[in-house]
Parts: sequence; C-alpha cells; structure tokens
Amino acid sequence: MKTPFPLIFALWGAGLGSAAQYGKVSVVYDTLPEIYPEAGATLGFVVSLVGVVGIIFGVVAGLVVARVRYRRALIWALWVGAGMSAFQALLPGLPLLLASRVVEGASHLAIVVAAPTLIAQLSAPKDRGLTLSLWGTFFGVAFAVLSLFGRPLVAGWGIPALFIAHAVYMAVFAIYLSISLKRLPPEGPQPTVNLRQILRDHVTIYRSPSIGAPAAGWFFYTFCFVSILTVLPPYLAPELRNMILAAMPIVSIIVSMTLGVWLLGRIPAVQVVELGFGASALCLVWLWAAPGAPLACLALAAALGLVQGSSFATVPQLNDTASSQAQSNGAMAQMGNLGNTLGTPVIAAVLLGFGYAGMPIVAAIACLLGLCAHLILGRIRNRG
Repeated sequence: MKTPFPLIFALWGAGLGSAAQYGKVSVVYDTLPEIYPEAGATLGFVVSLVGVVGIIFGVVAGLVVARVRYRRALIWALWVGAGMSAFQALLPGLPLLLASRVVEGASHLAIVVAAPTLIAQLSAPKDRGLTLSLWGTFFGVAFAVLSLFGRPLVAGWGIPALFIAHAVYMAVFAIYLSISLKRLPPEGPQPTVNLRQILRDHVTIYRSPSIGAPAAGWFFYTFCFVSILTVLPPYLAPELRNMILAAMPIVSIIVSMTLGVWLLGRIPAVQVVELGFGASALCLVWLWAAPGAPLACLALAAALGLVQGSSFATVPQLNDTASSQAQSNGAMAQMGNLGNTLGTPVIAAVLLGFGYAGMPIVAAIACLLGLCAHLILGRIRNRG
C-alpha cells in the first residue's frame, strides 16, 4: 500500500478550514462590538458555540459520520461550512449569527471526525506517524495563518472579506475532495443512530481502554496548552512577549513533525504521548521556579508538541476498524472542546486565588494526570 500524499495534504487542508471556523472569529473578536454594540457579554458565544456543540455532540458525530460514510460526511460538512461563512459575510443580526455558529459547530465536528479517520485509512502503516502528526498541526497552523493574513485582510476590506475568503476556501476543498476521494478502503457496517445507541456509544467509548484512551489524554493537553497561551502573556518580559507567544505554537509544530515523527517510527504512539506529558510537567516546574523564563516557555511548547501529533497517531494504533477510529476521533473532539472550555477559566481562577505560582503547579498536575491516564489505560489493555 502506497500513501497518496497529495490526497493526505488535501484532507489536512480541509482540517485547516475547520480550525478556521474557530479562528476566523477569534482573530476579529475585538472588532465585533462595533458591529453588534448591543450584544454585550452575549458576544462571547459567537466564539464558544462551536466548542459547546463539540462538547455535547462529539461522540454523536462519530456515529453519524460512520453512518453517512466518511467521504460523504466530509464533503457535505465542507459545503455547509462554506455556506455558513458566506451567510455570515452578510453580517446578519446577532440571533441569526449565533444560529449559524451552531450549524458551523456541526460542520466542524464532522470534518474533525471524518478527515483523520480517512487519513488513517489511506496511509500506509509506515507513514501513519507522519500523516497523523501532520493532521495534529491543523489548529496551530490555521491560527498562525489567520493571525498573519486574516487581520490585515479585515483591516483593508472589512470582516465580510475574511468570511468570504473562508467560504471560497471551504468550497474549493469540497470540490477537490469530491473528485479525488473516489476509491476508499472498506468502511465496515453502518451503525444505527438513535438515542439508545448514542447513550450506549458513550458508555462503550469511555469504558474502552482503547477507544477512549486518545480522548483521555487529549483532554489534559487542551486544558493546558490553550489556557497557558491565554494567561501567560502578562508574566513575560514586555520586549519578548510577542516573540515568545508567536514562537510557542511554531516550536510545538516543529517538534511534533520532527522529533515526534522520529520517535513514532521507533516506539508506540502512546509512549511518545507519555514522554511528552512527563517532559511538560518538568518544564512547568521550571516555569514555577523561573517565572516567565523564555527558554522554559519554549521547552514547554516543545514537550507539548510531542503530545500534539502523537495523540492522533494513537487512534489507529489502538483501534483497528474505521468505525472504532471514528468513535475515538469523536471522543477526542468532545474531550478537546471540553478541555479548551474549562482550561482557561480554571487557570484564571487559580491565578486570582494563588497568584502566578499556582498556574504552573495546576498545569503540571494536569500533565501528570494525562500521563497517569495513559499509564492506567495501558495496564488495563495489557491485562485484557
């Protein structure tokens, strides 16, 4: 079996579009009050609704995507995403904008379940570490691109221009993938989708030491990474602040695609994730001892980079069938959104109560819990 790398890159490109469903609003959030002055605190839901949909329906997405088939679900999700961005470019009233973000949340979920499942199915076993590490970079790359080009586009042409650009991007990938994704490996039987099956699926996933393991670790990763990037800036030297904040996601991606891929060719993905969590905890102790130290920040980003790509590589290593991989990817979407949602408020509350010293300690505990979760689930798998 030979890996079709152009198709893999196209699926990764679809993932960039799904990450931009978050990022396109995040990068222009400070300008939205000018358009919706009456919104007040409600405006926060314009960003968070996509994540809330993921928390509630992450596992459901795994079932639905497997039911409608991965190619069809992915292409329809891209078209829906394109349509919602085109609609948002009209700058509708706030209730309609919020409704469109709920629909966009469903589109986002379908993409982040279908695309990595297809990547795992299409990749030769020897290339899966590389291709799934590439997939693991989609959020960081999308946010970097939007920061570099999205804000200048809005400054020159207004918010609608950014939404239209995103709509065109999603439509282009929908067309390309509808043409290119013709021959696919067998996808297994179609699952039944009803309330009883949905509840049963949640129990099956989170009781399984194989299906639920990637999501267990992913929760603690997202809890740490997003919250640290959010609350760390005031504790960095002002003259280095922007450079460090820009460098941390880039360092994380570089380490994931170099050292992470090299390790994945030599040891199981779960062990790479465990190594990343352990190293991250040590780096957070360093940050506790040397508040705001630039090298400690970059070392932490590098350690978390090992967790980033390798977590997606654990999915096909622990789950043989397309349907169980879709379930696992759906659980990762659910736990990732939960970690993103809880991480910043919890760390911010710790900062208010205990000052800077509390932040690296709580984050280090989260990393150790991620390590322990994988170690415990690994022992259960070995015993089974």
